[in-house]
Amino acid sequence: MNSYDIIVVGGGHAGIEACLAAAKTGHKTLLITILAEQIGAASCNPAIGGLAKGHLVKEIDALGGQMGLTTDAVGIQFRMLNESKGPAVRGSRAQIDMDRYRVYMRNVLLNTPNLDITQEMATEILTKDNEICGVKTNLGNTYNCKKLIITTGTFLNGLIHVGFNKIEAGRVGELSSKNLSTSLKSLGLAMGRLKTGTCPRIDAKSIDFSVLEKQDGDGAPIAFSFRTKNFNPNQLPCYIAYTNETTHEIIRSNFDKAPLFTGQIEGVGPRYCPSIEDKINRFADRDRHHLFVEPQTADATEYYINGFSTSLPYDVQVAMLHSVKGFENARIVRHGYAIEYDYVEPTELRHSLETKKIKGLYLAGQINGTTGYEEAGAQGLMAGINASLSLKGKEPLVLRRDEAYIGVMIDDLVTKGTKEPYRMFTSRAEYRLLLREDNAILRLGAYGHELGLLDDETFNRIENIKQNLKDGVELLNTKEITPSKENLAFLASMSEEIISEKATLQKIVARKSFTREKLTLLDEFFKELDEISLEQILVQSKYQHYIGEQQNQIERMKEMLGVKIPENFSFKGISGLSNEVVEKLEKFAPATLFAASEISGITPAAVDILHIYIKMFNKKDK
Repeated sequence: MNSYDIIVVGGGHAGIEACLAAAKTGHKTLLITILAEQIGAASCNPAIGGLAKGHLVKEIDALGGQMGLTTDAVGIQFRMLNESKGPAVRGSRAQIDMDRYRVYMRNVLLNTPNLDITQEMATEILTKDNEICGVKTNLGNTYNCKKLIITTGTFLNGLIHVGFNKIEAGRVGELSSKNLSTSLKSLGLAMGRLKTGTCPRIDAKSIDFSVLEKQDGDGAPIAFSFRTKNFNPNQLPCYIAYTNETTHEIIRSNFDKAPLFTGQIEGVGPRYCPSIEDKINRFADRDRHHLFVEPQTADATEYYINGFSTSLPYDVQVAMLHSVKGFENARIVRHGYAIEYDYVEPTELRHSLETKKIKGLYLAGQINGTTGYEEAGAQGLMAGINASLSLKGKEPLVLRRDEAYIGVMIDDLVTKGTKEPYRMFTSRAEYRLLLREDNAILRLGAYGHELGLLDDETFNRIENIKQNLKDGVELLNTKEITPSKENLAFLASMSEEIISEKATLQKIVARKSFTREKLTLLDEFFKELDEISLEQILVQSKYQHYIGEQQNQIERMKEMLGVKIPENFSFKGISGLSNEVVEKLEKFAPATLFAASEISGITPAAVDILHIYIKMFNKKDK
């Protein structure tokens, strides 16, 4: 009864994806969570997605994960960020009903075959000969397992700060997991301390919305999941407010009560999502900061003040809030706070997210030094997939940097580590033109189907779109248009510039002015295609040259990484390599450039330099 194939500890966004992947691939799975009603809780902002984060959600969906489906079911506003920019840097974002989100997720888990849930706290990891064999809980229960996935979020030694007050908790009102942190340390895993925070939540009837800037969702919202049908959400508006000099002065005059500045907080916070007191300190020249006022549920009774994260004392939170236009009479329902927690250095992990020191132990989410629901969900899914593959005696699924943002994130973590909460950005992906949100399902859908996480119907739809894309691009590249009177009139009818010489249809479609609607007028073939196929053909045609360049670059990189490093090759004296890089290369003595690239701290630039010097060495040796 107490024996499982895979046990997942923690019911947050990473834990959900991990246990669903494990159970759906046929393994007897147990989820251990402190509070069952908090499965899928949105601890911070009531939103899913965003710039680069939207890519992760789409990739989770393409691999057969749950986050996108649930977001579509409970979303209350959908927006495409950076819509005016190129497709590679656009990002889908949805406000969610955070109450319905966790209820929905809990019901999904409770209705999943092969998956049991128990409300307990894991306290000790059990191993034998450096291999996982089980876990103990605070109720005195012992559960045996072959694989263990830890997804504890901010609960490991969690400590909440509000002014000078400290509360041991993983989230307000929920117990801190201290014994499990001790158990991880006893296994010899290198650990550190990080910090994050959240903002006050406000009673809606105490806000004067009439003086705030209204921000509606998209008129034609796009679903996160490829599998969502009949998508027609009821959308609520968000609002924008601004801090002012009075707000800033209130905050500055209370710096001496800010745990961030008094030394009370030891952990490093997220650089890209700083608290309001940190922003006022770092950007002293700014006369105001945006505040995004977001509904937490479809009932819109409580609002999240995005951009107002703080750990200042409660009375200071009230004062600075009342200084903001529209919030003069605002009442705080839930105060803001900072939270410190333990994490494991991600360089302790393999690319499969299995720890190097303990066989069968996988880590996913904030325990690996990341921040954000989307980063956590992606890691949880990969940990669940790889634990399952290992039980089947198969090689792990390791997504490359040119295949997925998930691949970029995990590679960054396990090779470079992190000393601050890691957040996904489009700038982290070298091949972002290939790794767009819109083609995630085409890039990764085959993996999801092969794993058994995507059904045949979904996979067949994906394959159909791929074929349409191939045929459509080939047609545009081979069919030519001449500057005949008839063709010039045709171009003019579409408000397109005329041509003076023969050109392929691809050259016409590549124009900035060319749309999906115009594409259907070019050839009968396009009239029968679905919107997704048309969009893929349009994007591929517009960016064909640049996409080709990136694909060539990837092929060169693959070829380069296979290059062997000669046995008598010396790393010393190579111009452009730091002493630290040389030291690591000498210590690990990699046999190939790929092996060198896997070493923590060895950057793509260092690998490129090495390649040049190896070629010079081989020429000289001849």
